[in-house]
Amino acid sequence: MFFSDHRMALSCWEKITIVVVAAVGLRILIRASVLAWKKLIAPGLGLGIDVATQGKWALVTGATDGLGKAYAKALANKGLDIILVSRSIDRLKEAASEIKQAYGVETRVIEADLTEGQAVYNKIGKAIEDLEVGVLVNNAGRSYEHPELFTHVSEETLAKILQLNVAGVTGVARAVLPGMMERRSGVVINISSTAAAIPSPYLAVYAASKAYVDKLSADLAAEAAPRGVTVQCVLPGPVATKMSKIKRATWMAPTPEKFVESQLKTIGIESRTTGYPPHCLIVGFIRALQCICEKGAVWLVVRTMLNIRGRALRKKTKDQEEVSDVPERASAS
Repeated sequence: MFFSDHRMALSCWEKITIVVVAAVGLRILIRASVLAWKKLIAPGLGLGIDVATQGKWALVTGATDGLGKAYAKALANKGLDIILVSRSIDRLKEAASEIKQAYGVETRVIEADLTEGQAVYNKIGKAIEDLEVGVLVNNAGRSYEHPELFTHVSEETLAKILQLNVAGVTGVARAVLPGMMERRSGVVINISSTAAAIPSPYLAVYAASKAYVDKLSADLAAEAAPRGVTVQCVLPGPVATKMSKIKRATWMAPTPEKFVESQLKTIGIESRTTGYPPHCLIVGFIRALQCICEKGAVWLVVRTMLNIRGRALRKKTKDQEEVSDVPERASAS
């Protein structure tokens, strides 16, 4: 009798184990399927929102270079007229002329330093009050020159990061959203960073400012959705731009054009996205490592940041030495 009960007890535990394993496996399968749908299948099938249906105009901040210019071109290619916002009027006019000639759309420029506060946001609001702005790309942002210890970053740099990445994104969204909500149509794309989603020592203030963009976007999305407006937060990883100082594009660090092409397909499918599927691997890997060993994940990021910092400082020293050598050669000759 004892052996019979014992065998029965083992059989029950085996059944429980099978049920647990099956439940975990089903959960993993469902999550993997949802991930594949959102990251690959739905964007590949073109099931996202067609931004050309949201309004006649698209407004892009930081539009004269990098991601901003790539967004302006991609949206113009879809038939949207483009409002370019940036600090330099000469570069604005050059970019506007280039886009107008290439895509045959109407362009307007707004010279605006978004670190200057409310007066600038009012200026943008007034400039677009009679325009049907269907897309806003809140792209303008600032980072560190290179990874650096918080106490070694100048107060001026920190202030500009906060003014542009936090106040600037908020102010421009506040200027554009009312018109979208009134028409019950529009898309807002706020550019954050993968730095907001993973440990980012030596980029502390930049990462924190981008985490603000992430949180702001999530709550604005909930407010805007019932009013017909889609708000999406994009958290890019490395992209080959001047800001990132990546000169050569790779599979993991695409060109701005390739990144934007990928990201625009996700609108309406994901409210929070890296925009480019390989970049979600960065976030996924670091988060998985955090689950296994929190200190190990932080250590890995710290080592990476210090390596980047070291290369940047060595390059800066080399450049300074080359500049100082020029007068000496000139005087010697």
